[in-house]
Amino acid sequence: MEKKYFFDNPRNVKGFFWLFYIVIGLFTIAELFIHKHTFFNWEEFPFFYASFGFVAFVFMILVAKYILRPIIKRKEDYYD
Repeated sequence: MEKKYFFDNPRNVKGFFWLFYIVIGLFTIAELFIHKHTFFNWEEFPFFYASFGFVAFVFMILVAKYILRPIIKRKEDYYD
C-alpha cells in the first residue's frame, strides 16, 4: 500500500491555497494602516510594494522567455 501524504489529497491543497489567499489579503489590508518609513515619495502610494513586486515578476518572466531562452536553448537533435 502506498503511503498518503498531506498534499496528495486535493481538499488539503485547496485549503492551503485558501489560507494563503487569506493571509495575502490580510497583509494587503494591513498595509493601509501601518506607517512606512519611506525614502522616496512614490513608496507612500497604497499597494506600491505589491504592485512593484507583480510588475517585477512579470518583467522577469518575459525576459526569461524572450531573451534568455533563445540564448541557452539547444536544438532538438543536440544529443544525437
